[in-house]
Amino acid sequence: MLDFTMKTKTYAYTLVFLQFFLIFILLSINESIFNKPLSLVIFILGLSFGIYTLIFNKLSNFNISPLIKKNAHLITNGAYKYIRHPMYFSLLLMLLAVISTDIRPENIVLYLFLIVVLSLKAKKEEDLWMNENPQYQEYRGKTKMFIPFVL
Repeated sequence: MLDFTMKTKTYAYTLVFLQFFLIFILLSINESIFNKPLSLVIFILGLSFGIYTLIFNKLSNFNISPLIKKNAHLITNGAYKYIRHPMYFSLLLMLLAVISTDIRPENIVLYLFLIVVLSLKAKKEEDLWMNENPQYQEYRGKTKMFIPFVL
């Protein structure tokens, strides 16, 4: 049990590190979103969606790692009624705004790596929820992972 828990935590925190590392690189190699009106609009949409999500998922329940906090509860209203990982969607929109300032191959590759990392985080979190909460299977069947009504 201890070995499994340590591996799970190591994996989870590695994904968090990779997520923040990729975000840092993307932010540091691109222009400001304030230089491109379309980028700014996309960023504001992503930020607004993230704030809307936090209305339903209180900070005490929120976790940047894919590990489930003790006494966490499943949220199925607000943005969570349509997608299981609305904060990842919000983050992807905001970073899409960043790379849209200058679409280059390295931006696209880094953004795709970020999508992979967030997908792995989501998968890990969902695996843990499946073991933790029997209602999660039903919830998972009714919602999309990242993009409302699509994916």
